[in-house]
Amino acid sequence: MLAILDAADAEGWDAEFVLVLSNKPGAPGLERAAERGIPTAVVDHRAYGRARRAEFDAALARAVADSGADWVVLAGFMRILGPGFVQPFSGRIVNIHPSLLPLHPGLRTHEAALAAGDAEHGCTVHLVDASLDGGPVLGQARVPVLPGDDADTLAARVLVEEHRLYPAVLKALLDGTHTIDSNQPMALAAHP
Repeated sequence: MLAILDAADAEGWDAEFVLVLSNKPGAPGLERAAERGIPTAVVDHRAYGRARRAEFDAALARAVADSGADWVVLAGFMRILGPGFVQPFSGRIVNIHPSLLPLHPGLRTHEAALAAGDAEHGCTVHLVDASLDGGPVLGQARVPVLPGDDADTLAARVLVEEHRLYPAVLKALLDGTHTIDSNQPMALAAHP
């Protein structure tokens, strides 16, 4: 989130951040957003439990709709979003995932890339749909898997690229220079 906000400030994006929403009270991003004058809200998933999952999705959707947001940008939101949230914002939810999708959806992507013997790894910005880490790919950045890498060293290099790629794709979407139906994902050069 901070990489996006910093890029928007530094590059003078024509965008207004209308809400930072978290499912975790006390999440550090809430304080950082408030310091920048961005409204914040919390919809704590623990208050809903598994039996009331649809109510959680509906509460999230209400909070976003009430903010007037045109785009939903996920950054560190580690919950699977259900149809009650995804459908109202279809085609307008963007996420970043720490793998070269469709490879290694879900969790522990760095471990999975190492276990598979992948020569390269990276991150993907994509539209969110009903599938797990699915939806059209909007951009990817690649890093080589180096001899001696472990999950932590690989994750650190991928994170650097996430902080470059995500703001670049978002700015291109906002500027209209990158269209969702282009089938031409953005690519950033790999850094060792």
